[in-house]
Amino acid sequence: MRHARRRLVRRVTRLAAVGGILLGGTMVTRAVASEPGDPAAVPRTYAASAADTGSDLASRLGTSRTAGSWISAAGKPVVAVTDEEAAAEVRKAGAEAKMVDHSMDDLKSAASSLRSAPRVAGTAWVMDYRSNEIVVKGDSTVSAADWSRMTQLADGMGGFVRMERAEGTFTTRLNGALPLLSTAGRCSAGFNVTDGQRDFILTAGHCGPEGSVWFADNRGTQQIGQTVQQSFPGGDFSLVQYASGEAGAGSEVVSIGAGKGVRITGAADPAVGQRVFRSGSTSGLRDGEVTALNATVNYPEGTVTGLIETNVCAEPGDSGGPMFSEGIALGVTSGGSGDCASGGTTFFQPVTKALAALNMKLIVAAPNGSGQQGAAPAPSATQSAIAPGDASPGSSAPVAGEAVETLLSRLADPKNVGPGLLVIAGSLVALVATRFIRAEQDRKAYRRYYSATWG
Repeated sequence: MRHARRRLVRRVTRLAAVGGILLGGTMVTRAVASEPGDPAAVPRTYAASAADTGSDLASRLGTSRTAGSWISAAGKPVVAVTDEEAAAEVRKAGAEAKMVDHSMDDLKSAASSLRSAPRVAGTAWVMDYRSNEIVVKGDSTVSAADWSRMTQLADGMGGFVRMERAEGTFTTRLNGALPLLSTAGRCSAGFNVTDGQRDFILTAGHCGPEGSVWFADNRGTQQIGQTVQQSFPGGDFSLVQYASGEAGAGSEVVSIGAGKGVRITGAADPAVGQRVFRSGSTSGLRDGEVTALNATVNYPEGTVTGLIETNVCAEPGDSGGPMFSEGIALGVTSGGSGDCASGGTTFFQPVTKALAALNMKLIVAAPNGSGQQGAAPAPSATQSAIAPGDASPGSSAPVAGEAVETLLSRLADPKNVGPGLLVIAGSLVALVATRFIRAEQDRKAYRRYYSATWG
């Protein structure tokens, strides 16, 4: 009876050990499968080729036959077209076609008429591709007389110019991810860029004129650098040259708060309907959707054109902070209306246009996770291959000097291979111990048998 129980215990122990090895192997396999791929490659959530994007289709068909493109709720490119022949070509390419009355040429003509009219501070206009209209917005500072005059101008353009009153005021967000402080106020750092010899911070142009000196503390003892080039108004971007000449470790990471960051792997233009994320030193990480492109905003300080309009909130101090999605740099915070308590509209300077104007390259994550100096922007990533709501900021990374992961926490994380390896190791030890105990018991039984035999 005692021998039967021992055999049963040994058999159960061996089965448990084998089961543990299989479980550990499964855990390791899943952890490896969930590891992010090559961060320097174009994210898999975007279309692999610009030829498959709605923007490319619109460009190929021409501005007289199309009126912009956007991403549907299902993540499929949609192209506004003016004739059935163009619609057939769009569908053949795998995108969705929407018939509209007014072409991109019509929309651009209306926008040009608005630009040539006397400037009214507190107004903005965008091309709403989805409604096939020009939308003119006026904030609370626009007088009744100015609004009436603009309404009459819009009425003379046809039935595709819509007038809307906006809550709050359109202002620049002076006052990220990490804060930049100067006598002019507070802004947020955007992205690190390089000319191949020196490193710079790309931030908003309205933050300060050339010669502005920036510090990391409000006592002015930790100098970051100095503004060496600025575009505002017209555009809204500037370069802050690092005092040391180098961005240093973690230059490919943007902060999202709590010692965490997102690795930047390239730059691209966004699409209408795309889910995006913004980080700033005042309001932290926020997300929303791109609502329009090529926006014109008449700030009190001057007019800025070619901006990205979003429904992401922002507050004073967030100016210059980065906007991104899936690790792709998209823009730096310019201004807007509202706040993060009630919501609002925020405009962004496109990164690609700023890089081209400044002749700079984005510093992005290399395959080994380190910063790669002078890396070229990723190919066009304007169309999401997944539903916009499923997008994420990008692969995570600690921000230098703010977060230190312990070995224990990494081993305990079910997304890492540590727990699986521990289960496999424990199971192997149990299996070896079981076989050792069985062999030792057999030797003792052998000695007892022959001792009794030879007595």
